[in-house]
Amino acid sequence: MKAIQISGVREMGVVNIPEEGMKDNEVLLRLEYVGFCGSDLSTYLGKNPMVKMPVIPGHEVGAVIEKVGSAVPEGLKPGMVVTVNPYTNCGKCASCRNKRVNACQHNETLGVQRNGAMREFIALPWEKVIPAGLLTPRTCALIEPMSVGFHAVSRAQVTDIDVVMVIGCGMVGMGAVVRSVQRGATVVAADIDDEKLSLAKEMGASYVINTMTEDVHARLLEITSGFGPDVVIEAVGSPITYQMAVDEVAFTGRVICIGYAKAEVSFQTKYFVQKELDIRGSRNAEPSDFRAVIHYLERGTCPVDALISKVVTPEDAATAMQQWSEAPGKVFRILVDFSSGR
Repeated sequence: MKAIQISGVREMGVVNIPEEGMKDNEVLLRLEYVGFCGSDLSTYLGKNPMVKMPVIPGHEVGAVIEKVGSAVPEGLKPGMVVTVNPYTNCGKCASCRNKRVNACQHNETLGVQRNGAMREFIALPWEKVIPAGLLTPRTCALIEPMSVGFHAVSRAQVTDIDVVMVIGCGMVGMGAVVRSVQRGATVVAADIDDEKLSLAKEMGASYVINTMTEDVHARLLEITSGFGPDVVIEAVGSPITYQMAVDEVAFTGRVICIGYAKAEVSFQTKYFVQKELDIRGSRNAEPSDFRAVIHYLERGTCPVDALISKVVTPEDAATAMQQWSEAPGKVFRILVDFSSGR
């Protein structure tokens, strides 16, 4: 069957791989749309230390059930539109013992530590297959990245009295914006791209700040009456934005870290103590986050088309990835359409 493989730095192409067998407890999925995410771009650029090449990327899935194994519960049937929880959990580490399996020490995410979903078919344990209700497979490919943002808001324990600053308005950051708005918070979206900020406003942010052209500190003091935001969610992964999060959060505030900084970050650690900060990591997402995103998307209020920058065939995926690498700030999601040509 057809698959997309990253074989080396800036080397991507279509390959033919054997069809997989299916175990009794597995579901065979027919992939329709699979999204490229930031980790796939890092892999393509040779900057993802968790990946061993060659690798089939992809963990943002919109699929249809093709076949179910004999041990699969009756709730999963051929023809259902589904998405996928792409993470594994070992059941033995400290995270799993504490029932926070999304942060499993030995997690293997599809397309990162193991071959992913950029292929025509994939067999997965039924527990990892999530029915998507009335959503289309195309929309389903947005669920996983948004769920990561939803999970960060849960980690922040956001309420309706909070001012939440979200740094980075990519797909994950947009998920954090949406979930914070749903919880009644006042949301400040920050990015370097005015188009993304405009979309963040459309998705419910009360204020937007272009961190390249505005005085971030002054604007935040103005917005928060001098206090600073109660919560800062870092969804970029750069030393500058990590420092900004700690510097700008209010005293006794919460800083939630999603992005992976690829260089060392220097902090004024006195702020950790003086502000008595809660600094929390946020990794992946829980099943409840997936369900919450599906519920949100089913309402039909999300500007889905604006979040999908491009849809390409498998044969055009390498060109799309090359273009994305040249202008990473201009892309929300690139989807690969595996249904075309069938």
